[in-house]
Formats: sequence, C-alpha cells, structure tokens
Amino acid sequence: MYQIVQGTVGDLYPGTFVKPPKQKRWGRQGRPMVFATILGVVLVMAAIVAWCYYTISLRRAEILKTEQLHLKKDGFTIRNQGGDVIFRMFFRSGSLDLDSCSKDNGILRCDQSEAGKLNFFVQTVRPKDTVMCYRVRWEELEESRSVEHAMSFNGSHWYGGAEQAIQRWPMSVEGREAPKPFITGDVYSNRQDFGSILERYWLSANATAIKINDSVPFHLGWDDEEKVLRFQARYNDSPYKPLPGQAPLAELSYRVCVGRDVTSIHKYMVRRYFNKPNKVPSEVVFRQPIWSTWALHKTAVDQEKLLKYASDIQKHGFNCSHLELDDRYTSGYGEFEFDPEKFPNVSTMFQRLKDNGFQVSLWTHPFVNYDSANFDVGVKRKLFVREPSGQLPALVNWWNGIGGVLDFTNPEAREWYASHLRALKTRYGISSFKFDAGETSYLPEQFSTFSPLHDPSTFTRRYTEMAIPFNDRAELRSGYQSQNISCFFRLIDRDSVWGYELGLKSIIPAVLTISILGYQFILPDMIGGNAYPNRTLGSTGLPDRELYIRWLELSAFMPAMQFSIPPWAYDDGVVEIARRFTALHETLVAPRVLELAGEVLDTGDPIIRPLWWISSEDEAAYKIDSQFLIGDDLMVAPVLEPGKQERDIYLPAGKWRSYKGEHFDNMKGPVYLTDYPVDLDEIAYFVWTG
Repeated sequence: MYQIVQGTVGDLYPGTFVKPPKQKRWGRQGRPMVFATILGVVLVMAAIVAWCYYTISLRRAEILKTEQLHLKKDGFTIRNQGGDVIFRMFFRSGSLDLDSCSKDNGILRCDQSEAGKLNFFVQTVRPKDTVMCYRVRWEELEESRSVEHAMSFNGSHWYGGAEQAIQRWPMSVEGREAPKPFITGDVYSNRQDFGSILERYWLSANATAIKINDSVPFHLGWDDEEKVLRFQARYNDSPYKPLPGQAPLAELSYRVCVGRDVTSIHKYMVRRYFNKPNKVPSEVVFRQPIWSTWALHKTAVDQEKLLKYASDIQKHGFNCSHLELDDRYTSGYGEFEFDPEKFPNVSTMFQRLKDNGFQVSLWTHPFVNYDSANFDVGVKRKLFVREPSGQLPALVNWWNGIGGVLDFTNPEAREWYASHLRALKTRYGISSFKFDAGETSYLPEQFSTFSPLHDPSTFTRRYTEMAIPFNDRAELRSGYQSQNISCFFRLIDRDSVWGYELGLKSIIPAVLTISILGYQFILPDMIGGNAYPNRTLGSTGLPDRELYIRWLELSAFMPAMQFSIPPWAYDDGVVEIARRFTALHETLVAPRVLELAGEVLDTGDPIIRPLWWISSEDEAAYKIDSQFLIGDDLMVAPVLEPGKQERDIYLPAGKWRSYKGEHFDNMKGPVYLTDYPVDLDEIAYFVWTG
C-alpha cells in the first residue's frame, strides 16, 4: 500500500586663641558608614557612565540598522518580522570602520574600511507592502583592490544561477572554488564551466532573493565547508573591462529583497528585473515533436538519409512540427551553400519534403573556420572578434575546428550573417534555424570587439538577437538577459545515461533552474540523449531501451518534444508507447502549456514549476527534484531509476485525481504515496480537482 589652603589658626582667627574643644574621633563602628558613602558615590558615577555608554550604544545601533538589516564591520544580517535571521552576508575583502558610518534619510553610508577609503551604502526600498528590498553597494577607490562578499546558505535551500553539468535542485556545491568569471559556457565540453544559460539571480526558500547588478565585473566561487557562495568584483586577471573613460575601480552592488513567501518574492523579482517575451512561438511546435537528424546520423547526414528519415516518420504514423537538418550539410564550417556531393539535388529535395507536409529548419553557428571560403571575406571586412590590438582576427578553437567567431556587436557582421540566413529561407523555403553555441567561453581570453564589451556575456545576448527574425520556430541553446527573445531555449546536449551529470535525472533540475531564471519556452534536448560514443548506456550503439522509454515519457510533459533516435530503431512496443505519449502530449499537455505560455508574456511566471510553488509552507517540497508542476494543477512524477516500476510520490495538499482515475482528498496537508506502481509504459501524473 502507499504508505538565539594650608594655613595656621592665627591666619583665620586674629584674636586670642582659644583652644577648640577636643573632637570626638570616629570609632571603628563609624568607618563602615564612610566606606558605604564612598561606595555609593562610586556606584552612582558608574551608573551615570554606564547610562551614557548605553545611550551612545543605542544611538550607534540605530545608525547601524535600517529596517530589518543589521550592519556589522564584517557583514550584515537581515531578519524577518519574527526576529529570525533569514539572510547573512560576510565581507571578505575587508572590514568596515563603523566610526565612519552615518545614516541619513534611510541611507546608511560608510566611507572607510581597514584597507582605506571606499564608497559603501545600504539603501532601504519598500516597493510594496509585502516586499522589502535593500540596495547594497561597496566600491573600492584604488584600482588594485577587489571586493568580495560571501553569501551564507544560512541553512536554507537556494535556487538559480546557471545551468551546470551536474544539475541539482536545490543548488548544491562541492569543494572549494575560487571566484571565476560568471560568464556563459559550454558545460558539455568543459564540465567546470558555468552553463549556456545563466543570470545573476538566486532565490531562497526563506523568501529572500538576490540580484547582482549588471555593472558589476562579477565572479562567482563557493566553499562547501563554509556553505557560502563567494561574490567577487574585480578587473585584474579578468575578461571584464571598465566602460570607456572609466577607471577600473571594483564595485560590488546588488539588491536583496525579502517577501512573505518564496513564490511571491520570486514573482516580484521576475516582474521587476527580468525581460519577458513579446510573443508565443509557433503553436505547432508546442503540439507536435521536432525530428532532428543529429543523434541519429551526426555529421554523416546526406540527402538520401534525410528523405528516408522523413518517410519513416510518416510511415510509422507520427506527426512532425518540423524536420531539423543538423551539422554538416555544407562543405565547410562558415559556409551557407549545401555540399553538392552530399546533397546533389537540394531544390528538388526541399520541394519533395514540402509536398509531403514537412517544414525544415537548419543548424547554424557563429564560427567561420580558417579553411572556409568565407574566412577571407570575414578578415577583409573585419567581421570577426579581434585580438586586443584590433588588427587581426582572434582565432578560436571550437568542437569542429579552428576559425574566427563573428562579432555580433558589429552591425556589418550581423547583417552579413543575417543576409545568408534570409537567402536560405527564401531560396529553399527554410522555416527557421537551430542557433547552436553562442557561449562567451568560446571567445579568446584576450579580445576586442567593434563595440566594447564591459560584460563578456553580452556577446551571448547579441548572438541570441540574431534569432529574432526567425523566432516562430527558432531554437537557441545559450541565453543571458535573453528572456525576451521569443524562441525555444534548448538544454545543453545530454548523454544517454540515467544520472545527474547531463543524464536523465538532470532534466527536471535543469528545466526548473532555467525556468526560475525567466526562460519558459523550453526544449529539453533529444529523447534518449545524443548517443555519443562512450557516453551512452546501451550495447547496440543506441540508448538503453528502458532509458529511452522513461526519457520519452518525461519529454511528453515538457513544453515541447524532440526526437532524433526514432522509436522504430527499437521495436514495435516502443513505437506504440511513443505514439501514445506524443498523442497525450498533444491532447493533454500542449493545451495547458499554450494557455500558460500566453500568461508568460504578462507575468513571466514559469510554465514548469517546482512543487513549493503551491506548497511553500512544507519543508519537504523544497527538496524534491524528481517531480514538477505544469501550472498549478497538473503534477508529474516520472520514474527516473533503472529497473523500477514503482516510486514514492509527494502529493501536495488538495484534491487530486490520478491518471488511473483514483481520487485523493488530502485538504489537511500533503501525503506520500509510497511504492506507487508505475509500469514501464506509464508516467504518474495527477490533476487538481479542487
């Protein structure tokens, strides 16, 4: 069953001297009275001194407090209305001289640290009754200094930041990492990078959120033993550059906002600080799967294989939003003409696909290899990112060779690239493009661009803008401040394995993370993973059959589905399961996702939501990484373990109906369904009924 002045007497009296009467001396019994009097005077003086000190201390305490923020020389804390510390920040690059601090009109300022002069302030802002924000800024006044603050996990659960190779929900850090540039990177090629999609935003289960300002030359590190994230600002040994005409003075500035619960504070932060898409992408992509040639054929794809792939899709009774022709359809990287040997009759091929009802998108990227015919064009027209002097193109090493990377800060380079994409679209009726790469990590360590980049990740933003003219069906894998690019954002390539390192278990944590970062039109990569050699669980070159089925079931409850390895590569049983789940996606999931997608334009709220979205009072909900919500009323619990046909399920408080027709009335609180049976051809999901 589910189970914390000396003179003489003559001087004073000039007349006859009369001997005064003999005075009575104090005896032993009177001495205590003298001592008591003296002691009383001392105690009164001490009390006066203590009172003065206490009064001064109170005044100093008032100066060092603004609302619920308490400032100390080595950091600050923020308390909630109940007095509990919900946020803690340590100053690691120096201590404040508190005697240099003053408070005026709600702004707490300090101008001295143990290292010298600085500009420091904390400003309180109450944007609404239920939200309190604190603007914090520490600016050094000497070029050689960096600024570092360490944010404590404070015993809470944290979310946000970036895609990672080993994705956890909530965040988890391992070991110690010195602060490094917080820039977009390819975690598939370098597992230590930050991911392709990132934002300077973190959210806590304590209803606290922090947003690092765009002006900061931001570096991020961590310490697992101390349980802190290390926020550092510096220009030395860094790809960040000060704006033209500005001295390289390090500044670390951010906002910490506190709300009544985690869901409401996140909603406020998204509405205040994140861009939002201005349209919903193509409805058909939400409803019907994309079919990509990549995992199936890799770079060996050709005209014959593409046509057969399309034919097989129809033969096996599947719908298709569009075919995606991936890597190596051109003769060289950086060219835009089809390889005549691999694709001898391009126009005929596209016409045939069109006649059969197929739309086609093409793979594209920002690189032009040195052996490409277009490399000389790029050099002569200065279309590439350049080495620091600005005279020569900076060569970069990417996964398909060595070449230049187009400078998307240069209007001429943007137009050159876009014109080639438009030409493909016009000539062959191409529906859209899969924009690969775009990460800042593919720029050289030292470089220059047409428009100077203060923040290197702005390069990613400029690249994602190239997808705007094709955004109905366009696909991006990188993003930085790109939430308003109305495209599908794809997770980085997945390996065909079960685990958290780019495997099946990483999908839900990754989708929840980038959803919290404001990216809602999500494509969770190819069903079964990419089937890369040595990174695939399976003995036939294909992903393991059970893994493929469980991956398929999970993908059916994502905003969009994408196949590459086809179900018929296995057997009729897998084909039948795939037909059933693509139909379920189209009839049950897509309508709800499309409704939520329309709301995203106004609110920015996630389509795929964590369980704490509706269970913020329950500690258990903050740790669950294998279940999720679509909106507030459809809860999904896939099986993500090999060999299992049951799982434990957390069911939030409320009335729910299972996919099997069972009714659960748990209005008094959440319940756990232990060892809930889920067959191989099933996924557990529950619909809110009241």
